[in-house]
Amino acid sequence: MTNDGQPQGQRGTRGVTLWFTGLPCSGKSTIAQIIGEELRRRGHRVELLDGDEVRTHLTKGLGFSKEGRDENIRRIGYVCHLLTRNGVIAIAAAISPYRAIRDEVRKMVGSFVEIYADCPLEVCIERDVKGMYKKALAGEMKEFTGISDPYEPPLHPEVVLHTDQETAEASAARLLGRLQEMGYLPGAAVHEPYTPEEEAAIRRRLEQLGYL
Repeated sequence: MTNDGQPQGQRGTRGVTLWFTGLPCSGKSTIAQIIGEELRRRGHRVELLDGDEVRTHLTKGLGFSKEGRDENIRRIGYVCHLLTRNGVIAIAAAISPYRAIRDEVRKMVGSFVEIYADCPLEVCIERDVKGMYKKALAGEMKEFTGISDPYEPPLHPEVVLHTDQETAEASAARLLGRLQEMGYLPGAAVHEPYTPEEEAAIRRRLEQLGYL
């Protein structure tokens, strides 16, 4: 058991929620997938809750009004709470545009690391292979975060990833180092950068999974 009464995960890992937030196409899901695979490779218990998948299975039927978005995040947060208290590393990759509901989830979970995928809107628009921003700008998609709906950046996130300035692999490596510094992962606080071969293998895997 940890000092706060939580069960230990494998290799001394504490349960924790890694909460990715940011604009659509800011890189949240890609980095979350890399982190999840790396943590599993190290032998940790990990569950990834991706925003799109959650909307399909857990929160199907909820709309995109503020009330619908808040309830979506609240349900994801509750699942993360259950996982975290049982020694699992829960990774949530959802837009979660409103600051108040993120803070509510933080209080519910306890061991909570807010990770802000900071990326300029124009870069997110350029990355959008699905054409969502184009439809939103044309008025064909209502209540779209960053265009017709607001996004409230975190005021004091534990980690900020400038995803327009570094590769997803570099962001993931930096995040792993920060988690070690915070005591959520064992080992030294320095994570060796991925080799070009490792980066290529990760990129191929992400392409197969549809994240790139």
